[in-house]
Amino acid sequence: MSRLLRRRSVSVMLLLSALVATAPVCAADMDFKSWLAGVRQEAIGQGMRPQSVDRALKDAHPIDRVLELDQRQPETTLTFDQYIERVVSQARIKAGRDRLAENRPLLDEIGRRYGVQPKFIVALWGIETDFGRVTGDFPIISALATLAYDGRRSAFFRRELIAAIKIVDQGYIKPEEMTGSWAGAMGQSQFMPSSYLQYAVSYRDDGRRDIWHRREDVFASIANYLARLGWHGDESWGRRVQLPANFDASLAGKDIRKPVAEWQRLGIRQIGGSDLPPAARDASLILPSGTDGPALLIYDNFRAVLRWNNSTYFAAAVGYLADALE
Repeated sequence: MSRLLRRRSVSVMLLLSALVATAPVCAADMDFKSWLAGVRQEAIGQGMRPQSVDRALKDAHPIDRVLELDQRQPETTLTFDQYIERVVSQARIKAGRDRLAENRPLLDEIGRRYGVQPKFIVALWGIETDFGRVTGDFPIISALATLAYDGRRSAFFRRELIAAIKIVDQGYIKPEEMTGSWAGAMGQSQFMPSSYLQYAVSYRDDGRRDIWHRREDVFASIANYLARLGWHGDESWGRRVQLPANFDASLAGKDIRKPVAEWQRLGIRQIGGSDLPPAARDASLILPSGTDGPALLIYDNFRAVLRWNNSTYFAAAVGYLADALE
């Protein structure tokens, strides 16, 4: 072998050795404690204080129940109407009206500050956690560590775990008080840790951002999230409409936008047959259950809710409940 070829062979071997040394190690290749040590180093490498990281991870442990819930999620078989009936129940509407009334001064104040109508704040609060009643009692750091270590969606949950550690490092909450759903959604507004860092606010400016216990922070965080997603405080979400006979269903879809006046010209009317309210905005027509189900004319606020939760059923439920509250 020539000297040049020998040099090239040595260079290739060195390059391969370097790649192997720097390649990420799968969680399955190490025990949980060793894997968690890698998470600790990553958090410290991002500028978090070692003592804060150690406090956050001190009691972290795998939770079998989290894996069971993650791996056995039932496929949804609900129709749109069944979903709306379940999520926007008469009991929830009544509870929502009560919560709206009892918190009206605070909600009006927050609504003015963020440009979000109080009824939508309460609707999201109600659908996410039944007005703070069902928030989940899983320890968030252990739940996220379990999901990140499991490997099926490790990259996503590892990022959320690092974000949760950052929340502790910044002093917003003690790790033992950071509870929520098995999938990592936290508090009465069910924010993932990354969403918490982006959108949660301390309404009284005391630095706490307490979406677990303080309603003012819960309401303000929901409103801030919607405002940052492009909410229009002078618009609704849309409305249910009725279609003319033999309507061209190819015109339906979130990506097709037309002025409200154009939908009126095409024969679309409010339920009951009256004209659509005049509005200087574009709208889209969606058919959640196909041509045999309800038809919804949606505005940009509907799209904002979709960025909160990318489910047409969920966004429609928020709109339906908000309308029912006032």
